[in-house]
Amino acid sequence: MQLINMTTYSSCAKKLLFIYYLFIISSFCIFNFSYGRNLNPNFRVKAVNLGGWLLTEGWIKPSLFDGIPNKDFLDGTQLQFKSVTVGKYLCAELGGGNIIVANRTDASGWETFKIWRINSTTFNFRVFNKEFVGIDGSGNVVALENKAGNSETFEIVRNSDDPNRVRIKSTNGFFLQVKTEELVTADNGGNGGWGDDDPSVFIIKTSGRLEGEFQITNGYGPIMAPQVMREHWRTYIVEEDFKFIASNGLNAVRIPIGWWIASDPTPPKPYVGGSLHALDNAFLWARKYGLKVIIDLHAAPGSQNPWEHSSNRDGTIEWGKTDDTIQQTVEVIDFLTARYAKNPSLYAVELINEPLAPEVTLDMVKKLYQDGYNAVRKHSSTAYVVMSNRLGSPDATELLTFASGLKGSVIDVHYYNLFSNIFDNMSVQQNLDYVNTNRTDQLNTVTQSNGPLTFVGEWVAEWQVRDATKEDYQKYANAQLEVFGRATFGWAYWTLKNVNNHWSMEWMIKNGYIKL
Repeated sequence: MQLINMTTYSSCAKKLLFIYYLFIISSFCIFNFSYGRNLNPNFRVKAVNLGGWLLTEGWIKPSLFDGIPNKDFLDGTQLQFKSVTVGKYLCAELGGGNIIVANRTDASGWETFKIWRINSTTFNFRVFNKEFVGIDGSGNVVALENKAGNSETFEIVRNSDDPNRVRIKSTNGFFLQVKTEELVTADNGGNGGWGDDDPSVFIIKTSGRLEGEFQITNGYGPIMAPQVMREHWRTYIVEEDFKFIASNGLNAVRIPIGWWIASDPTPPKPYVGGSLHALDNAFLWARKYGLKVIIDLHAAPGSQNPWEHSSNRDGTIEWGKTDDTIQQTVEVIDFLTARYAKNPSLYAVELINEPLAPEVTLDMVKKLYQDGYNAVRKHSSTAYVVMSNRLGSPDATELLTFASGLKGSVIDVHYYNLFSNIFDNMSVQQNLDYVNTNRTDQLNTVTQSNGPLTFVGEWVAEWQVRDATKEDYQKYANAQLEVFGRATFGWAYWTLKNVNNHWSMEWMIKNGYIKL
């Protein structure tokens, strides 16, 4: 700013100029202090995740899936087919792009077929290299096409007496059969019995399954899914839950959502509309009870990790493989921030949850985080912008330099004494020591004086210890509360409600395991 020689002005003019400069300086300071930083440096988020509400995870509330016909054949279910005549498994030769054979005594990746569900009895089968099983012009069973058409569509016919015995019917009207270990064809009339002498009979084995938003909506179908999901959204989390949260020492909620919410009320199939209205209610209740809201994009277009909580269809990661999925993600962030920017309860926007390294590269997430940050700032100068660390990355500090240049940025880390065999045989004391020592060191590593704020966005008072007492759980919960309470942004427990008691903060509080 160019200074003006004050000696050339009258006393009145000097006063006016002084007031003008004071206004400019004050405005500049106000803008800086409101730019995503809380004026109270001692404030910490004490939040709970509303998992399993606006984004389905079957393990949180399994009963949601009870009404789906053939519910063990959902999208992403991994099936292995053993021929009863040769006693060996069907296999996509070379993992795909070749014929289907039946010559493997053991089943692994090439012998596993992922379901894409058309309806309760009709499916596509995707192989290891992402091709779909189909029938060529000679009636041979192959895996050549990257897109599924009529020739790649099959019906599974189950034996009523033994549902693990099946036949696979092609759209040519015939059943698959194993003629030799090297020749599988679709030319069996299916007129035989279900004994071990029929080459069209297979024994199925399930090696993996998913129960996320894609599975439940596609499983129920376009008629039933809207009814089931809207009733779930209406009843699973209600106003009384927000009152409970606010009255028990918590001050925020982290709400996992899926990308299709931005297309409400007519999202792309198989998703159904209505979750946006539920999110609107959450903001109303949060404002009423003085809670802050962290919007968490848990499921991005194309899925950023292979699990059901990213609404993955079959475990394949497509997010970030093209700029389109990144741009679509930014558009969702833009939509949500614009919708809630004026609501005083909006505290933070998490751009994406748990991208998985190395399939999701650092360059991919940096592009999203820069563009997503800009999208948030277009509508809000005060909302924090949360950036999730990549799971599986060998460097927990890989985002610190990048995020340090973005005011109001937060790094999200998730700490569970689970999901790794190092915790399998740990005692109570060893788990406590791990929290007090290892988790402290890990949190200190990502907490830097001039860096972004740190957020333990997911943790839980569950572990691998068998026959632990209530007192053991209390010590474990308190240890984590003490350590994670040092995170400069705060923490969020996973989750408010869960059929597994220790994963439910509501249950843990009501039963005296956790006190805040």
